[in-house]
Amino acid sequence: MTTLNKIIIGLAALWLIGAMFVFTVGETEKAIKFKFGRIVEHDFEPGLHFKLPYPFNDIKKFDGRIQTMVSKPEGFLTAEKKNVFVDFFVKWRVDDVSSFYQRVGGNVFQANSRLDPIIKDAFRGEFAKRDIRQLVSTDRKAIRDILINNSKQAAKGLGLKIIDIQVMRIDLPPEVSSSVFRRMEAERDRIAREFRSQGSEAAEKIRADADRQSVVTKANAFKEAEMLRGEGDAKSAEIYAKAFGADPEFFTFYRSLNAYKKTFNKSSTLVLDADSDFFRYFSQQK
Repeated sequence: MTTLNKIIIGLAALWLIGAMFVFTVGETEKAIKFKFGRIVEHDFEPGLHFKLPYPFNDIKKFDGRIQTMVSKPEGFLTAEKKNVFVDFFVKWRVDDVSSFYQRVGGNVFQANSRLDPIIKDAFRGEFAKRDIRQLVSTDRKAIRDILINNSKQAAKGLGLKIIDIQVMRIDLPPEVSSSVFRRMEAERDRIAREFRSQGSEAAEKIRADADRQSVVTKANAFKEAEMLRGEGDAKSAEIYAKAFGADPEFFTFYRSLNAYKKTFNKSSTLVLDADSDFFRYFSQQK
């Protein structure tokens, strides 16, 4: 036998001997150490640990990750003795692996079977305190927190910790559903009417304020326009007066020409005295 073969055989022997005296616990595992079938140690930290060879020590490992229990629809009576059907699920994980092994044999399905009536009892007690309207309208987080608090002690006896309880759906009996929906519809109609009334009131206030501002704005604009028109008329009269004072005869002649221009056209007919002042510039000789 060569030296290399001896080394390989020696390493293999050391590995086999080491495997008999050590074991590993993963991050997602829970482990229990038995001595002649009796639990002597549990809840090992992840990593490498030592043990005596079988049958002195035996190691059992269990899944330490979060498990999900989905329940079938269950009927619960409300405060007014109406039956509602609830779908829910529960998130749990192993908290005390020793109790988990002793109570349910470390079996997840057995744990779900034992946990299911515990959760349903918590639901039954909580739903019996509320009527259907409260169950439909109440914040489900509040119910969730109560359910977890009411079931955690019983679950602890199984070595489990409740992480979450969620209601997926609450189904009402047909006769109850129509009654609840009618009440909800009436409540929504009342709220809608209240909102419409408040909106109409606010719209009237806005419309009245806009009309008032419009009247004020128009009045101020008219006042300013009249003032500007008055100033313009005064300025115009002043200019006309200065022009008339500079040459009254020319101004009179110019005004007569404008009068002729506005009066005479192709179909104009005037019956006036020949000595009328209107024709004074027609009778003048150059």
